[in-house]
Amino acid sequence: MSGAVNEKELIGTGLKKRTEEALANDFLRKAVAFTTDKLKTGRLGAMETFGNWEEWRERGKQIRKHVVENLDYYLTQFTDNVSKAGGNVIFCQSGEEAVRTFLNIAEERKAKLVAKGKSMVSEEIHLNHHLEERGIEAIETDLGEYILQLAKETPSHLIIPAIHKNKQQIADIFAEESGEPMVPETRVLADYAKTRLRNYFLEADIGLTGCNFGVAESGAITLVSNEGNGRMVTTIPKCHVVIMGMERLVPTYDDLEVVLNLLARSATGQKLTTYTSMITGPRREGELDGPEELHLIILDNGRSAQLGDPVFQDVLHCIRCAACLNVCPVYRHVGGHTYGSVYSGPIGAVLTPLLQQDMKEAGQLSYASSLCGACYEACPVKIPLHDMLVQLRARKVKLGLTPLAERMAFKTFRTTFGNVTLYKMATKSAYYAMKPFVSKGYIKKAPGPGAGWTQSRFLPMKPKMSFRDRWEALQRELKQQGQDGAKAAKKGGERHE
Repeated sequence: MSGAVNEKELIGTGLKKRTEEALANDFLRKAVAFTTDKLKTGRLGAMETFGNWEEWRERGKQIRKHVVENLDYYLTQFTDNVSKAGGNVIFCQSGEEAVRTFLNIAEERKAKLVAKGKSMVSEEIHLNHHLEERGIEAIETDLGEYILQLAKETPSHLIIPAIHKNKQQIADIFAEESGEPMVPETRVLADYAKTRLRNYFLEADIGLTGCNFGVAESGAITLVSNEGNGRMVTTIPKCHVVIMGMERLVPTYDDLEVVLNLLARSATGQKLTTYTSMITGPRREGELDGPEELHLIILDNGRSAQLGDPVFQDVLHCIRCAACLNVCPVYRHVGGHTYGSVYSGPIGAVLTPLLQQDMKEAGQLSYASSLCGACYEACPVKIPLHDMLVQLRARKVKLGLTPLAERMAFKTFRTTFGNVTLYKMATKSAYYAMKPFVSKGYIKKAPGPGAGWTQSRFLPMKPKMSFRDRWEALQRELKQQGQDGAKAAKKGGERHE
């Protein structure tokens, strides 16, 4: 997308502001909730018809776990097979190195136009901005990405980038681009985009894609999409460049079958995406289509730092299905742009601070969660994102990066709850502290930090006598009754004598 992007600055200083703007945007909230509801319903329907869903989830988990635990072996096998098939493999430690590598490829070929398939990794390294600086035009050919490129926005969802746009907004964007009125009908809008993009496929010097999965046993690069642009980008330009995260591998085609089934059903509720392409090397002699060159850029960019981590290694199991976004109550209210990162929702709240190795600013995303665990239940490979979010918060606390007021509050909490006398005093004083704000048994507008909590709910008044006090009073009463009974029995015995 156009314009420089500083994700750390965006995440840190703008998170609260963007959250407030999203919550005030009724249209965005309705649009995101509507689409995520459809996706969630589709996933649940696909699960029911598929059968043995939990068994498939466990298979998917074990495949991804095995790959990540043996990543060095499978990376070597995969890249060896890519090279044998005629591809050129380049490992890049950082996003900056990946950008330089791509720019070198482009400049060596004097490229002026790059046609892009959907690629989250290229968004991660802000490749479009760097190409623009060098005078190289990059055109997004995925419909959702194309719409956002014209709107000068970043993706709001992992698989449906323009989830926050409706047909009228898209028609307005296309009308501004074409200089002609545009009818807000799906067929009209799709036809316009198809006509505009067709020439880009034919004229592009380089086709750029991501990689959903690399198959280690063959060196095949697997791409899935519901639009035909992926095949156009990978077959028409003379040069095809793939940028993939280093963890996006499966050992065999049998394993690929499992993760593709999980991906399609979890993402959109489909049995299989419309287009599933497996590319093994550039065009060979006698073949009618395909690129003359294939370059594979394998990106680390903070991924290897998670290897061996007992808490966070599992985040590399992610297959980018976005199921966690569709069920997350936070994402459904604020959308993807609030996160200030290409990766949004629960997976983004975990992945972004880890990849950026930045707990001060990006670490704030770990608080963008209700910790309800819905993301884990939806995840097709069982990533415990809710536990990871708690651990990220703990890491932030240990580093001393939480606000002073928060640290003081929790220190007071720890001291109070660690001392029986102080605890009893606090619970008794809470009743009198709440009393001035109570109306008909509830606090409808709490002061200070409690104001946010009562924006959408009432706070019940604390009883004057706590359960602990009532229990102790009951025990005293029973004890007294026992003593009184014993005295009465003793007196009765004396009179009998």
